[in-house]
Amino acid sequence: MRQILSIDGGGIKGVFPASFLAAIESVLGDEVVKYFDLIAGTSTGGIIALGLGLGFPAAQILELYEHLGPKVFTNSGIRGLLRLGFSKYDAKPLRETLEVQFGDKRLGDSQARLVIPTLNLETGEVHIYKTSHHPRFEMDFRERAVDVALATAAAPTYFPTHRTALGIPLVDGGTWANNPIGVAVVEAIGVLGWSADFIRVLSLGCTTTPLDVKHGRDMRLGVGYWAFKFTDVFMSGQSSAALGTAQVLIGHDDVYRISPSVAHGRFSLDGIREIDSLKGLGATEARKHIPMLRERFFTSHAEPFAQFHK
Repeated sequence: MRQILSIDGGGIKGVFPASFLAAIESVLGDEVVKYFDLIAGTSTGGIIALGLGLGFPAAQILELYEHLGPKVFTNSGIRGLLRLGFSKYDAKPLRETLEVQFGDKRLGDSQARLVIPTLNLETGEVHIYKTSHHPRFEMDFRERAVDVALATAAAPTYFPTHRTALGIPLVDGGTWANNPIGVAVVEAIGVLGWSADFIRVLSLGCTTTPLDVKHGRDMRLGVGYWAFKFTDVFMSGQSSAALGTAQVLIGHDDVYRISPSVAHGRFSLDGIREIDSLKGLGATEARKHIPMLRERFFTSHAEPFAQFHK
């Protein structure tokens, strides 16, 4: 059986999956990365995926978030006033924090297959960073983990576009694959050639808020209303489509989705005041699900992974 770990985007709400995985590791006494054949992560999920692949314990990734949040999501007064014209946050604190964590490690240093979505603003095409888990993937393994993380996390309006050393302008993979489970399963079947009958996925969200468009369901409302609802509608539809794609391809019984439902406005992408609550929620959900997860996902290690190019 091939096993996939998929982690959604969600800004500082990434504390939830990081805490969840840290709690799982504390029970197992082992690193979760050893049990998965492929890890996919978008935006904050991409940062977590990179950390796991590079061998960092989930508890250390959680500590990164606890220190990263207050440092990165601190808005200067002038930037807040000018948000309509500029990104809300400067990427420099995020880069500095990631450089301390990842150093000069590259995608080619990952001990697990990784799939990290971004979007190319020059061409409008999807740009997916991948470890060299197929002979034709000959370039991405050279990319610095810091740059991959900055690209997948460059959420429009929150952070500026990330331009690579080669000049490619990239933004957050959440613009098209905030829930990367569909991308991961397609990669497994279409690229790696794994049998759909022998794939199992653990999908971690960053909490879920029920869609609520209020009067948009039955009134003729225009851009002034929908401009504030579009992101919620898009994210809800994209996640549902990705989840449905995975379920159709490998079967509903082999897709395990964990993303607790919370009240609207309970958590936000940059809500650093709720870090402790997200941390506690992650531990609570791990306590609830560990008996099933141990039986389904954590009975034996995945086969060792060796990149084709390094």
